[in-house]
Amino acid sequence: MTSGFRKLGEVELVKAKVFRLVRSTFEGPDGGRFERHIVHHPGAVAVVPMHDDGTVSLVRQFRPALEDDLLEVPAGTRDVDGEDAAVTAQRELVEEAGLTAGSMEHLTTFYNAPGISDETITLFLARDLADCEHDRQSEEEHAMTVQRIPLDEALAMVEDGRITDAKTIIGLTLTARHR
Repeated sequence: MTSGFRKLGEVELVKAKVFRLVRSTFEGPDGGRFERHIVHHPGAVAVVPMHDDGTVSLVRQFRPALEDDLLEVPAGTRDVDGEDAAVTAQRELVEEAGLTAGSMEHLTTFYNAPGISDETITLFLARDLADCEHDRQSEEEHAMTVQRIPLDEALAMVEDGRITDAKTIIGLTLTARHR
């Protein structure tokens, strides 16, 4: 670390299927010690499926933490050890949107919530899309719907607050720049 902070250790508090919650101890540049709770996460992928006609496919999915449905780009956890992010993105595109992509372009990788977690989301732009059978896995995925929306309308939904998911906002904004 270049800022003079040093990690002294961590204690695992919770080990769940997809993440671990730890209490980490650090030493600051002045020698003072402090603790922080951190969520370790294997990361995720997100995909903006861009059709030739200028529309994007978004999924409406129930999010238990919010007790509400959100309109989002297809996404999923990188839960297969050693799997390339682009392969995970293709798999999630099939699972959630019922689409395959002829091309998968990396747009960016960003930290989702760096104040509490080391999770990154690797974001892709999918083109040359073809329909296929869904391969939905979770309860939430079984109830999700797919909506095909003109990109400009999706961007307007970001501006007026109908789309509030961060990965979707970032993905749609970067996709608009790649048109």
